[in-house]
Amino acid sequence: MIKILTIDHAGDLQLVLTFSNGARGRFDGSAYLSARHGPLLEPLRQADYFRRCFVEAGAICWPNGLELSGARVFELSQPLSLAA
Repeated sequence: MIKILTIDHAGDLQLVLTFSNGARGRFDGSAYLSARHGPLLEPLRQADYFRRCFVEAGAICWPNGLELSGARVFELSQPLSLAA
Protein backbone atom coordinates (compact mmCIF):
# COMPACT_ATOMS: atom_id res chain seq x y z
CA MET A 1 0.00 0.00 0.00
CA ILE A 2 1.42 3.37 -1.05
CA LYS A 3 1.48 6.04 1.63
CA ILE A 4 2.28 9.74 1.55
CA LEU A 5 5.39 10.61 3.54
CA THR A 6 5.79 14.36 2.97
CA ILE A 7 3.88 17.29 1.51
CA ASP A 8 5.41 20.45 0.06
CA HIS A 9 3.24 23.30 -1.18
CA ALA A 10 3.96 24.28 -4.78
CA GLY A 11 1.58 27.17 -5.37
CA ASP A 12 -2.17 27.58 -5.08
CA LEU A 13 -3.86 24.18 -4.92
CA GLN A 14 -0.63 22.40 -5.92
CA LEU A 15 1.27 19.90 -3.80
CA VAL A 16 4.53 18.05 -4.30
CA LEU A 17 4.39 14.75 -2.48
CA THR A 18 6.88 12.06 -1.54
CA PHE A 19 5.45 8.55 -1.46
CA SER A 20 6.51 5.45 0.44
CA ASN A 21 7.65 3.75 -2.78
CA GLY A 22 10.30 6.47 -3.31
CA ALA A 23 8.37 8.32 -6.00
CA ARG A 24 7.61 12.05 -5.99
CA GLY A 25 4.59 13.55 -7.67
CA ARG A 26 2.68 16.77 -8.21
CA PHE A 27 -0.96 16.73 -7.13
CA ASP A 28 -3.11 19.34 -8.85
CA GLY A 29 -5.89 20.19 -6.41
CA SER A 30 -7.66 22.46 -8.90
CA ALA A 31 -7.99 19.61 -11.42
CA TYR A 32 -9.21 17.27 -8.68
CA LEU A 33 -11.80 19.75 -7.44
CA SER A 34 -13.03 20.76 -10.89
CA ALA A 35 -14.81 17.42 -11.32
CA ARG A 36 -15.94 16.94 -7.73
CA HIS A 37 -18.36 18.67 -5.40
CA GLY A 38 -19.56 18.25 -1.85
CA PRO A 39 -19.57 19.92 1.52
CA LEU A 40 -16.14 18.58 2.55
CA LEU A 41 -14.56 19.67 -0.73
CA GLU A 42 -15.88 23.23 -0.86
CA PRO A 43 -13.42 24.71 1.69
CA LEU A 44 -10.48 23.29 -0.32
CA ARG A 45 -11.28 25.63 -3.21
CA GLN A 46 -9.77 28.43 -1.10
CA ALA A 47 -5.96 28.33 -1.35
CA ASP A 48 -5.48 29.27 2.32
CA TYR A 49 -7.57 26.34 3.46
CA PHE A 50 -6.07 23.93 0.92
CA ARG A 51 -2.61 24.70 2.38
CA ARG A 52 -3.76 23.51 5.80
CA CYS A 53 -3.36 19.89 4.71
CA PHE A 54 -1.24 17.47 6.70
CA VAL A 55 -0.18 13.82 6.55
CA GLU A 56 -1.87 11.36 8.86
CA ALA A 57 -1.52 7.59 8.54
CA GLY A 58 -0.12 7.98 5.02
CA ALA A 59 -3.03 10.07 3.69
CA ILE A 60 -3.56 13.76 2.95
CA CYS A 61 -5.96 15.19 5.52
CA TRP A 62 -7.62 18.55 6.17
CA PRO A 63 -9.04 19.97 9.41
CA ASN A 64 -12.64 19.40 8.26
CA GLY A 65 -12.12 15.61 8.25
CA LEU A 66 -11.53 15.11 4.53
CA GLU A 67 -8.95 12.44 3.83
CA LEU A 68 -7.49 11.29 0.49
CA SER A 69 -5.65 7.98 0.56
CA GLY A 70 -2.03 7.82 -0.47
CA ALA A 71 -2.80 5.23 -3.15
CA ARG A 72 -5.51 7.39 -4.75
CA VAL A 73 -3.39 10.55 -4.65
CA PHE A 74 -0.51 8.59 -6.19
CA GLU A 75 -2.77 7.59 -9.10
CA LEU A 76 -3.82 11.21 -9.61
CA SER A 77 -0.35 12.76 -9.32
CA GLN A 78 1.99 13.65 -12.14
CA PRO A 79 5.30 11.83 -11.58
CA LEU A 80 8.30 14.07 -10.90
CA SER A 81 11.19 11.73 -10.17
CA LEU A 82 12.26 8.65 -8.28
CA ALA A 83 14.30 9.18 -5.15
CA ALA A 84 17.87 7.94 -5.39
